[in-house]
Amino acid sequence: MAKSMIQLRQDAERQRIEAYQVTLRRVTAVPRPAPNFERAIEEACRGFARRAIRDGALWRPKLKTRDPARLRLAAARFLYARYPVSAALEAIWLDSSGLNADEVALRKAWYVAAARSDSLYKAGANAWLSRKEVHCFVNVVGDFTFEEAFWLAIARSCTDDPGLATRLARTKIARTPRGEIAFWREVARFFCGHPTSREEIDDLCDYLGAMHRRDRAYSLKGRTLVSLRRQMVEWHRDIAAIERIEALRRRAAGKGQQAQGPAWDGSRLEDWDWEPSAKEAKAHGERFFVRQLRTAEDLVAESRAMHHCVSLYAAKCIAGNASIWVLRRKALGKIERLLTIELDPQNRAVQVRGFGNRLATAEERKIVERWAKARGVVLRA
Repeated sequence: MAKSMIQLRQDAERQRIEAYQVTLRRVTAVPRPAPNFERAIEEACRGFARRAIRDGALWRPKLKTRDPARLRLAAARFLYARYPVSAALEAIWLDSSGLNADEVALRKAWYVAAARSDSLYKAGANAWLSRKEVHCFVNVVGDFTFEEAFWLAIARSCTDDPGLATRLARTKIARTPRGEIAFWREVARFFCGHPTSREEIDDLCDYLGAMHRRDRAYSLKGRTLVSLRRQMVEWHRDIAAIERIEALRRRAAGKGQQAQGPAWDGSRLEDWDWEPSAKEAKAHGERFFVRQLRTAEDLVAESRAMHHCVSLYAAKCIAGNASIWVLRRKALGKIERLLTIELDPQNRAVQVRGFGNRLATAEERKIVERWAKARGVVLRA
């Protein structure tokens, strides 16, 4: 008698279950590899074997972990540690991803010095930290990264408030390059004297970092939290203005086309330099120069510094209907902004303005006339 469809499906299901049970009986557990203690000792010794206080061959760990990183840390503790070391220093044995070889070597050397109870200050920390800061760094308690512990030590030297120091250590200051420590130490000292929220410190750090990249001599001396807030708002406005100008430039380049570089074509006139004679110069090495502004950033910076609306002329510059030039004076290592000049496509001066849209002085006018004669620019009477 033929089986019904239901019986056939039931038989097929039983066969699948039996076949699956057979495969389960054949499966054997994969043996876990034994902890590689020899490799852990070898990695912990690399580069610091002569500084070990114990013989690695005598290490008899009773560890259940098979994690290579934890084994490496345990080996480092056995080889070098006379006393417990902070987690911030031990972290280098657990994870060194994202660090270059020099930074890895430095952090391991600092760990070895601290673990052996040697002077971390003499071991190289004196290049960045004072003795007081080194003491705080070595004895930091809590869940801090290496960078956070580093800046916590600096902050503690500037304030007696541990909460404020901890807040500073967890801001973007801790992610700044150590090569710029002089500037960021000043920033940390400023916020110790002008406490604010962690979020606002991060926002202000973005602004301060941009100012420092633009001018390496930028300083917080004489500034207040109120003035920094105002300047940060202006900076954000400048960024928005630059983005609007860049959008104009992209549209002018045409849909589907990428604008070439950050600058537009501008005028074909060449830049100009003039150095007065020793008799005419008011200062040693005095020099005047005229440069064309061909980027959104330069145009907005000129508008901000000179307190006028030249940045609104970006569309005309991009379209080739105008070009913007600036007259600068350099003397005694400083550059002074004097005038902003607008030329039309026929190289005729449409506007010549100074700070706050003032007119050019007689002395500035003479310099502009000298430039105009050299470059074939037509000045208004």
